[in-house]
Amino acid sequence: MAFARTCSVALVGVDGVIVEVQADLEPGVAAFTLVGLPDKALSEARDRVRAAVVNSGEAWPQRKLTVGLSPASVPKSGSGFDLAVACAVLAAAERLDPSSIAELLIIGELGLDGRVRPVRGVLPSVLAAADAGYQRVVVAEQTAPEASLVPGVTVIGVRSLRQLIAVLTGAPAPEEPPDPIGGRPDPLMAGLMLPSAGVRGLSDDKSARLDLADVAGQYEARRALEIAAAGGHHLYLKGPPGAGKTMLAERLPSLLPPLTQKEALEVTAVHSVAGLLPAGRPLIDTAPYCAPHHSTTMPAIVGGGSGLPRPGAVSLAHRGVLFLDEAPEFPVRVLDSLRQPLESGEVVIARSAGSLRLPARFLLCLAANPCPCGRHSRRGEGCECTPAMVSRYQGRLSGPLLDRVDLQVQVAPVTRIELMERDATAENTETVAARVLAARERAATRLAATPWRTNAEVPGHELRTRWQLAPGALNDVARQLERGVLTARGLDRVLRVAWTVADLAGRDRPDQRDVRTALVLRTGVEQGLPLGERVYGRLGGIPAQRSGPVDEPPEGQSRSGRFEKPDRPDCPDPESPGPESVGRSDRPDAPGRSIRSGSAKRSGKRDRHPANEGGEA
Repeated sequence: MAFARTCSVALVGVDGVIVEVQADLEPGVAAFTLVGLPDKALSEARDRVRAAVVNSGEAWPQRKLTVGLSPASVPKSGSGFDLAVACAVLAAAERLDPSSIAELLIIGELGLDGRVRPVRGVLPSVLAAADAGYQRVVVAEQTAPEASLVPGVTVIGVRSLRQLIAVLTGAPAPEEPPDPIGGRPDPLMAGLMLPSAGVRGLSDDKSARLDLADVAGQYEARRALEIAAAGGHHLYLKGPPGAGKTMLAERLPSLLPPLTQKEALEVTAVHSVAGLLPAGRPLIDTAPYCAPHHSTTMPAIVGGGSGLPRPGAVSLAHRGVLFLDEAPEFPVRVLDSLRQPLESGEVVIARSAGSLRLPARFLLCLAANPCPCGRHSRRGEGCECTPAMVSRYQGRLSGPLLDRVDLQVQVAPVTRIELMERDATAENTETVAARVLAARERAATRLAATPWRTNAEVPGHELRTRWQLAPGALNDVARQLERGVLTARGLDRVLRVAWTVADLAGRDRPDQRDVRTALVLRTGVEQGLPLGERVYGRLGGIPAQRSGPVDEPPEGQSRSGRFEKPDRPDCPDPESPGPESVGRSDRPDAPGRSIRSGSAKRSGKRDRHPANEGGEA
């Protein structure tokens, strides 16, 4: 009896499990049996391995051959075991020294002519091998740069089975000429590049990146974009069609800082398993951008598929941006499935074949119209939707989902002047990205002794107990909690945004202006004033474009951060009696009190107020 063994890796999600490939030869009728819970592609390895060995000039053993994959309880899938099976068979047939492959970890698919084809998931496989103590790994020549990203591992890249046999026996390696592809894509890389599933933003060409200066106007939304990038906060852009919501979201990945070495390995591992690793770029060091269509199914968003689940859009956007354009058009079940990954930064998928945990720490950006026709506003000009249609449309984004979104910004229509005239004060992406990087460095310094690196990751309990705010900073938040405007989760997210605003402004801790700014971005209300009655583009405590120095309050706002009443007849002061209430009193000792007339009571009409004319106040 002849026996030999070597090792390979089975991927469960983005985690690798070491698999021992055992080959046993016994006297008997020639047969090839493969056991160990293989899938269909792996079961077909019997024919591929036999043809590859024969076409490489080696003799196939004419005995009873049994190949076992251990542990047998772990499902194995894919063709990455072919090269390991071939080496184990040749070692059992005494063509190779069994000790020469016992400490090797071999990954690769075999063609019928003996060529070694690359497979997906090489980086997580080699990471698992390094964690298990393996020091030498054999992969296809095309994926050797990807495998070399793991420190402490010697990578042997081979082009064919003949070359690997020569390396293991000490013979001169035969020359394998490259395929004459004539400028066409390398056919050996076909299995690595699958449809992109909406992933973009992996190019190193800076000229191809979108510039924030191309966005006309939208100074408040641009500032919210900067805060979202600086702290990793989720963002919700709501406005009419053509206001620039998609343009803003597409420029968000360019504002994010480069990935650290650890984050780059995490992102590269996910894209390698999903088959989205760009050719010639073994390491992804920039934030990915994933924008699936609203018809995408739930398995494509959170991960899934037949057999063992595969990474979905939330994992492909790990350490990057997940943009859901026309968010109300997504199925409600798909949107609500984002709640758990938004909180934990990972998604756990359970199937009958097994369960796995996938990374999903992404920055969510939602974009939506105010109504089906897109023209709904407080004034109601041009909107043809009934109140029921508007309510039903806006109700597709559930309250628990929006409660997990830190920044909720109203995107106003672009004016003619902003659209037709070039704004020389508009900042480009490089300028804003430099401020974002500086703010992230301040946060990383403050969180150096913790497992967190951005403000959005810090638990609320730590924010309330470990890092103290300036005295009186939480006065406005306390009032909103008493009124029920904020939930406990909303309070934590306001504090996180306040720390980000302080980091951007260069302050050691947030003060009342920073908390008030975070509260405005969270609720859209400044001290009880509706969002439409605020000065767009001027946020208290934030140095926006066209504004003065940081210490100077914006126009129309006092140093305390409160926006003063505009000198406009169409914007009444909610704290003063309206025109309908003046002189309407049934009691002489209660001047200015608004009393409904008997006809108003009978008809059920309410006193008209700008805050009651829309559905967003």
